[in-house]
Amino acid sequence: MHNFANTVLWIYIVLLLVGGLIGFFKANSKVSLISSSVFAAVLILTQTGIFEPAMARNLVNVLLAALLVVFAIRLAKTKKFMPSGLMLVLTILALALRNLFKG
Repeated sequence: MHNFANTVLWIYIVLLLVGGLIGFFKANSKVSLISSSVFAAVLILTQTGIFEPAMARNLVNVLLAALLVVFAIRLAKTKKFMPSGLMLVLTILALALRNLFKG
């Protein structure tokens, strides 16, 4: 099941990067591109083996929780489901699935 948790994270990383690119190209949002790239880079680092597995798992949980807060605030501000609402749902799913199937 450990592979499932990692697969969930890799899919989330790709979606996070795609979302940042869409935000940049559609709304010319450099903040969206930079923040998604930074979060994705740190999430990728957790998967490279430079951290102890327990520390990596905790760091991923902290980062996903931070993103959950960011997307929730953004959704509350804009009251538009796309893109922050979708990313909020995906973040909740990623956090839940990773912790249910952490192996």
